[in-house]
Amino acid sequence: MLRTAMTVLRTFERNIIGLLLVAMSAGYVVNVLVRVFAPSQSLHFAWMEEAALFMLAWLVFLGLGLTLEKGRHIAMTALYRRMPAGVQRVVAFVINAVGLAFCAYLTKVGYDFARFIVNSGQTSPTLDVSMVWLYAALPVGFVLLGLRYLLELVGVENRFVLADRGQDH
Repeated sequence: MLRTAMTVLRTFERNIIGLLLVAMSAGYVVNVLVRVFAPSQSLHFAWMEEAALFMLAWLVFLGLGLTLEKGRHIAMTALYRRMPAGVQRVVAFVINAVGLAFCAYLTKVGYDFARFIVNSGQTSPTLDVSMVWLYAALPVGFVLLGLRYLLELVGVENRFVLADRGQDH
């Protein structure tokens, strides 16, 4: 059941990231075309840059968990692979425990900051939407990343083995 839930989550994350990437790219293309071919209308499209910034933040933070899961974060695998199996298990445990603690801390900080933004009523200059839509990406992304560290800690996943085998989820 957990594997099915993770498959659904992975699919959801990939689809949202893909949609954000396409929408962001299309927005930039339209913005450039308007500036080149109809510069007098460019003021009406100023919101696209801000929308792209929001999408970029969500794209980056939503991708954290998927990136870790695939073993694509920066790692010292050359040193890790030379360690004996017992030492590898200890090192992996420490990495995952520290990663989970770091994610929990950043989730809390991000949540507190997003709550502060909501209470302040701050809105974006051109879109005129609450800035919480930008800052909420941080706690959501670190919850998803922390979930991956947790799954590794309890032995459900192992990105080191997947990276060695070259497998993709």
